[in-house]
Amino acid sequence: VCAMALSFVACGANNTTAPVAESPAAQQTSEAPAESAETPAEPAEPEAPADESWAKVEAAGTFILGFDETFAPMGFKDKDGNYVGFDIDLATEVSSRLGLDAPTLMPINWDSKVMELNAGNIDLIWNGLTITEERKKEMLFSDPYMDNRQIIVVRAESDIQSKADLAGKIVAAQADSSALKAIQAEPEVKDSFGDLVESPDYVVALLELKQGSVDAVVVDETMGSYYISQDENPAAFRILDDNFGEEQYGIGFRLGDVALKDAIQGALNDMVEDGTFATISKKWFGHDVWPK
Repeated sequence: VCAMALSFVACGANNTTAPVAESPAAQQTSEAPAESAETPAEPAEPEAPADESWAKVEAAGTFILGFDETFAPMGFKDKDGNYVGFDIDLATEVSSRLGLDAPTLMPINWDSKVMELNAGNIDLIWNGLTITEERKKEMLFSDPYMDNRQIIVVRAESDIQSKADLAGKIVAAQADSSALKAIQAEPEVKDSFGDLVESPDYVVALLELKQGSVDAVVVDETMGSYYISQDENPAAFRILDDNFGEEQYGIGFRLGDVALKDAIQGALNDMVEDGTFATISKKWFGHDVWPK
């Protein structure tokens, strides 16, 4: 037995040493990949969705026009219950030139106009919509197609002659309107008011002025002048020389709907070139209102 043991030891000394199994920790260490010398590539930016705004309208055969049905003469309901107005006439002509059916007219709550647009309930807003820097953050605008002012209307017998005379008075403007924002842009004047009333629409505001429950109304010149001219007694109102600023009207689209905006802008530009815009302007205002 001793001889055999010595023989095995001698044989083992001549053989290659058997590999020793590594511990799991050692295996993990030895198998860990070497750090790359290169910085990992940044993930690719997701592609912006394709602008199908015009394609969708073209496929539908009409665009849905959101408007305030009380804003004469831009878009309103006449005595026969039909929707009429300067902007509606323009939109109808544009639709025809683009090979579409007449616009689908959708009266909206003016306070909710951006929500209606972004929800897809309407395709655009065409209704004496004032272009402002604030609104440019919420919607895409066409080029301006009409100038406007925010005028101050009082009763003819009123002692109010200027903005300074509004101190202590009750002044009305439509809720979420350009007139309201113009007032708020002059805090020293606004803070002098006895009260600032936000009326649901200008029909109500001008009626309240006529009845004496408010002392003045700040309103878009286009609408204020039209309503005064249509009143049974236009001489009951007076427009001050002072105003709350000049502005311009544009058509509002969803942000990103460039294709639809470009199609409508192109048709509108053609109407200006061939005199159709001027003809429609004279029907409603007696002169061409395209900005000079």
